[in-house]
Amino acid sequence: MTADTIYALSSGSPPAAVAVVRISGPRADAALRALAGRLAEPRVATLAALRGAGGERLDTALVLRFPGPASATGEDIAELHLHGGRAVVASVLAALRAQPGLREAVPGEFTRRAFENGRIDLTEAEGLADLIEAETESQRRAAISLARGQLSRLVEGWQQRLNDLAAQLEAVIDFSDSGEVGEALPPGWRENAETLRSEWAEHLARPSVERLRSGIRLVIAGPPNSGKSSLLNWLVGRQAAITSAIAGTTRDLVEAPAAIGGTPFVIVDTAGLRDSNDEVESIGIARARESLAFADLILWLGAPGDCPQPERALLVQSKIDIAPRDEAAEVHVSSETGEGMDRLVALLIARASQLLPPEDQVAMNARHREALRVAADGLQQAVELNDLVLAAEGLRVARGALGRVTGRGGVEELLSAVFSRFCLGK
Repeated sequence: MTADTIYALSSGSPPAAVAVVRISGPRADAALRALAGRLAEPRVATLAALRGAGGERLDTALVLRFPGPASATGEDIAELHLHGGRAVVASVLAALRAQPGLREAVPGEFTRRAFENGRIDLTEAEGLADLIEAETESQRRAAISLARGQLSRLVEGWQQRLNDLAAQLEAVIDFSDSGEVGEALPPGWRENAETLRSEWAEHLARPSVERLRSGIRLVIAGPPNSGKSSLLNWLVGRQAAITSAIAGTTRDLVEAPAAIGGTPFVIVDTAGLRDSNDEVESIGIARARESLAFADLILWLGAPGDCPQPERALLVQSKIDIAPRDEAAEVHVSSETGEGMDRLVALLIARASQLLPPEDQVAMNARHREALRVAADGLQQAVELNDLVLAAEGLRVARGALGRVTGRGGVEELLSAVFSRFCLGK
């Protein structure tokens, strides 16, 4: 068990209606008794007067106890639900600081203890971090799936099948004289290994969750005065970019996050693409062209034949309230009247759905995908090599890589980075 006991404000910064202070560790009960004068019944909210070391009343609060190991961290936990004023919170934290054996938690330490005590695995911890940071409905759903262990259960199933393959191979090695792969392998061994490898290849081919976290990068591009900035402002619902009838008004990238239909986007307005002798405008045009290379989607407001990357673009005609329609465009809109915007939004959501992991499937981040790729390479080695010992080594590599997905396979170097995403009280 961890030697020290930690505490932190687990709710938002005061002032607030209620503030929650969490204590975890072997001295949690002692800390609660020192403040409240008694211990509450486990898992029963109890009203108590909290007092400092000199007996002065600090607050009247609801207190709860969660004895370990059946608690969020696997340790004894106490929670103090205080009035959320700054002075109240500061006085209670000061009273805890004065108690021996207690110290303030570092960011993510409560969740890290939950991981170290086997209450959650690393994927579930990442899901909790994603949930805290979620700003759109699609981000929330993906985070909930991860936090509830959907990926963990999938990996556990893979591990069991991989262990079965390894056990069968080890049995052959134990009773083999030649060490050559061939008829000595159990019936169906290669087929089962290939099926597992195919499943992994399918998951690796799916979209990564990173776009869901950071937002689909949507670049609005075209010639000067084609309505790019007005379209950006309409999509984000505010005046994020300066608009005027003067060509070349936008001279740098203007980025604005937006949730469209519950899907996160980062929408980028760019300088109008043209030849220019103006040094500052030329720099903006160069940045605009560079941004196109990193775009997930492009709204092209120029002539369809001039679109630099048509495979990633939607051809948009803007200003249809003052210009005749160009039938070569895929969608016709007006930022002044809103005409055509519903169709544009529908097209954006449809195109975005092809770039994001489906909500009914497990979404993997870059760390998960790299570990699975290493596991797939190890399994491929086991299937293709005609040497039993080397094949067993390939399976060992695959098993270790899968263990790193859930955090049970030598990932100490990753833990600080993962848990530092949390706030003090998490």
